[in-house]
Amino acid sequence: MTIATRRRHLLGLGAGVLAAPVLGLRPAAAQAAWPTQPIRMVVPFAAGGPTDVPARLLAETMSNALPHRIVVENRTGSGVVVGTDMVAKGPQDGTVVLYTTVAHAVTRALFPRLPFDPVADFTPVALVGQVPLVLLVNNNFPARTFQDFVRLVRENPGRFDYASSGNGGAVHLGSELLLHAAGGLRMNHIPFRGSSLAIPEVIAGRIPMIFDIAASALPYARSGELRALGISTRERSPLAPNIPTFQEQGLAGFETYTWHMVMVRSGTPQPIVDAIHRAVVAAVGQPAVRERLTGLAMQVPAETTPASAAAYLRSEIATWEPLVRAANIRAE
Repeated sequence: MTIATRRRHLLGLGAGVLAAPVLGLRPAAAQAAWPTQPIRMVVPFAAGGPTDVPARLLAETMSNALPHRIVVENRTGSGVVVGTDMVAKGPQDGTVVLYTTVAHAVTRALFPRLPFDPVADFTPVALVGQVPLVLLVNNNFPARTFQDFVRLVRENPGRFDYASSGNGGAVHLGSELLLHAAGGLRMNHIPFRGSSLAIPEVIAGRIPMIFDIAASALPYARSGELRALGISTRERSPLAPNIPTFQEQGLAGFETYTWHMVMVRSGTPQPIVDAIHRAVVAAVGQPAVRERLTGLAMQVPAETTPASAAAYLRSEIATWEPLVRAANIRAE
């Protein structure tokens, strides 16, 4: 599978679209578009996790510009299915929005009897940002570079394990994509309930590697507790300038992320979709918010619109669904 470069135009910070009305200044048209009831932001992940934290930051900042405060609701169960289905069957008036991740792009492949359609039942509003992944190995693992890693795993198919934060999650998917792109390497997947449980096993050497999201991986790379062999960005990240990209190590075109997106139920009137979009853009345009998102290793797109977010979602589904089926990944 070729790793398309379609993500490239989404990276970086820009001023164009972020020059939207600042928080607190609400044009009459925008005010008229907002629902008259409180707004709930459904996060289909546990409270306090890597998805919940930026969702709450965004909700708090958006609330400053809206007639009503946004209340975050964590609805977990069957991966992201329970919370996502709540939005799919919710009102079409903007009072319920979904804050989700790359997990949305694989629900159809993971759950054959999915109670919603991840495309037809939702209208993407804005891509909030993308978080790269970092390949970490135990310090005693023989591979010192990514090329060493590829050679060692290729010469020992099925001998080595890799950890993930859960079956079908971003870390699992990213690992399978990396192994596939590197020539169909074979490793054994060992899932955990979160990176906080998986990484100690890698540090102890019981599992040699994890391809974790940068927010949780970089502290261990910086401390020297684990060795970083590569990062999944197109160019070296300013957060980790010493970690080479996979592209510069010979994996042409390889670039992958977990991502965060705001959606509403399909059929929501366009003026409401546009108003929510303006609020998201204004929120991530605040310097303090950008700084905190950057601290979470998130790259904010230079521009995002409902149309570009929808196109990005479709491209991600086209990337991940075949991989999930080819790797025989199943929901737990």
